[in-house]
Amino acid sequence: MSWDYLLTAFVVCLAPGIGVVYTLSSTLGGGFKAGFWASVGCTIATVIHMVVAMVGLAAVLHASAVLFQVIKFAGVAYLLWMAWAVLKDHGGLSVRPAEPAAPAQLVRRGILLNILNPKLPLFFMAFIPQFMPAGAGTAMLIQLGAGFTAMTFGVFMGYVILAATGRQRLLASEAAMNWMRRAFAASFALLGLKLATERAA
Repeated sequence: MSWDYLLTAFVVCLAPGIGVVYTLSSTLGGGFKAGFWASVGCTIATVIHMVVAMVGLAAVLHASAVLFQVIKFAGVAYLLWMAWAVLKDHGGLSVRPAEPAAPAQLVRRGILLNILNPKLPLFFMAFIPQFMPAGAGTAMLIQLGAGFTAMTFGVFMGYVILAATGRQRLLASEAAMNWMRRAFAASFALLGLKLATERAA
């Protein structure tokens, strides 16, 4: 596994997306433990998408416009629901201080948020082969996938630590918490709209 692969994977994982927004909101609402379990859920979804890509189902998604659209708009609907729930401080999706949701619920939500993005298996189908030497087999594919998974979890936990560190200062400010709630709601809504306009190209 080359350093350029690890660096590229780090940059890809660092870019704010659905998983990052969910992990940050979970951490601010429930603390470090909630952020940890949210990260686990998002990472599991990443592994599922990589397995899908490795067995060739990404090609099926690419070829079937109907299947791609069905999965995509299920994801859009879920993201818009998340935006509404955060904005309304609904249950475990509140960014205000509260008892964190159960680990299983946090993990399940992280999986659902990320699994309903059909672009991810297509991304892995295009991304990972770029770093495979000629003649490399399944073992190299698994190694690259494992490296990306570890990088994903590491980056998410970095976000969790940063959010948990500054959490008390944010919680002390009502204005800051109101701003954060609106910002997270807007982020989920924008990510949903972005997903809605993407194509399976």
